[in-house]
Amino acid sequence: MLPNRMQLSRTVEEQLKKLKGYTGVTPNVSARIAFFRSIESDFRYNPATEYATNGSLTLDKITWLGRTQEVTELLLKHTYPDLEGKQLQQAWAAHVEHGIASLRNQKNILKLAANLL
Repeated sequence: MLPNRMQLSRTVEEQLKKLKGYTGVTPNVSARIAFFRSIESDFRYNPATEYATNGSLTLDKITWLGRTQEVTELLLKHTYPDLEGKQLQQAWAAHVEHGIASLRNQKNILKLAANLL
């Protein structure tokens, strides 16, 4: 189960904020899109490496995940059955970072939508 308060790395936060400036999509929604794009790819978080979640945007998980909370937690538990709490949150943050890489350069909502198809 993910902790109630979650945060990302400072770098990812900046990318999410820039994406919001270009497209109007809020950071929590773009983080959800990025997470699922990463899960669809073959990217897998390595628990042996410490992932820094040093961002200042600390939100509760209901805000970060919205209606995707149960699906997100099930996917994380299915993919990483041995992880709990903080490590599971680091896995989520790593997936968001991986997934945002393909979205961060979209300059408007139409290009973002086209990229998602």
